[in-house]
Amino acid sequence: MVIFSFTQCGTPPIPEKEILKADLTMLAGDSLQGRETGSEGERMAGDYIISRFKALGLQPKGTDGDFRQAFTYKPHPPIQMHDDGDSVSMGMAIVKEVEGHNVIGLLDNHKSTYIVIGAHYDHLGWGDENSLYKGEKQIHNGADDNASGVSAMLLLAERLGKRQLNHNVLFMAFSGEEKGLWGSNFFCKNPTIPMDSVICMFNMDMVGRMKGDSTLAVYGTGTSPLWPAALENANDDSLNFVFSESGVGPSDHTSFYLVDKPVLHFFTGQHEDYHKPTDDAELINYEGILLVADLIENLVVEIDDDTSIEFTKTKDQDSNDSPGFKVTLGVIPDYLFDGKGMRVDGVSEERPAHTAGIIKGDIVVLMGDHEVTDMQTYMEGLSMFEKGDSTMVSVRRGEEILSFMVHWD
Repeated sequence: MVIFSFTQCGTPPIPEKEILKADLTMLAGDSLQGRETGSEGERMAGDYIISRFKALGLQPKGTDGDFRQAFTYKPHPPIQMHDDGDSVSMGMAIVKEVEGHNVIGLLDNHKSTYIVIGAHYDHLGWGDENSLYKGEKQIHNGADDNASGVSAMLLLAERLGKRQLNHNVLFMAFSGEEKGLWGSNFFCKNPTIPMDSVICMFNMDMVGRMKGDSTLAVYGTGTSPLWPAALENANDDSLNFVFSESGVGPSDHTSFYLVDKPVLHFFTGQHEDYHKPTDDAELINYEGILLVADLIENLVVEIDDDTSIEFTKTKDQDSNDSPGFKVTLGVIPDYLFDGKGMRVDGVSEERPAHTAGIIKGDIVVLMGDHEVTDMQTYMEGLSMFEKGDSTMVSVRRGEEILSFMVHWD
């Protein structure tokens, strides 16, 4: 495996964009075979991150004086169908325990408090149960998901190492995120630093596909009353924010929120290459990653004089009040859309929306008699239907309102 060196005596500094690109290209390369938790590719990716942590002067903060923190997990076994000719019986597949590794480095400023900056480095390997790709197995390189977050984290480690801060900074590359937040959950239950000294956690997951309007989704803004003003102060007017208050979401910040830590999760939006082999490095917006890194660096400086940050519980999206649903339209929502309705950012072929005639860019405003004004009301609408049902779905397409009959077979 090639280890890139960014220290060159007697030569001009390498531009940050080129360092970002080198890190991301390495982590999203075919040689790592998709970085699936417990795989050789995960180990190689961990080796690379450790080499970068060492070069940046970070101290090991895993277990036993190492950068790695091992964890084991036994996945829920898939159900297998056995047809004996007369009847179909249910059997349970044998599932082996998986060992994954968080990679943890400490910027030790000899302070009593910690800021955690994290990003998961695992992905889907050759396409696990979470893949949205329907063809023959291919490597899922996960350039945006989440080599982008890890490369941004490494850049922040370099930048913050040059500052005089009033907090230590713990940089964490999590594994097992794609399997269910295994690594971050394990760390929060088995921390390698005193958890009561952690004042907040910043998470970067999919920050590599910023769109032309420079919109950045920030989740967890309700986990501290400090966040909205601090974020606005940290922004130099280069970013357009879409805020979400909930501290619970499908990424590693959730593990820290659940142990009562203020969190923020940064995300540049969903796209059609999500969890597919086409999520590759040539599609990355490196300038966008630099904008995210600028914001987080400014935010660390903004809160540097705070000895603690007030934590608040939020109304979480997976709480008992949140809707459950048995059907989907087969679309990728635009999580950055802040208008009225639910904007479609992608449509899966041969799924209900595609069959009905709904296309990318349509804004769902009505499902049957149920008005859709945002993501929450969209999910509430889905919860009203079951397989076998049909309903009229109305969308705004340009200046027109169009209606389509959707069937869930």
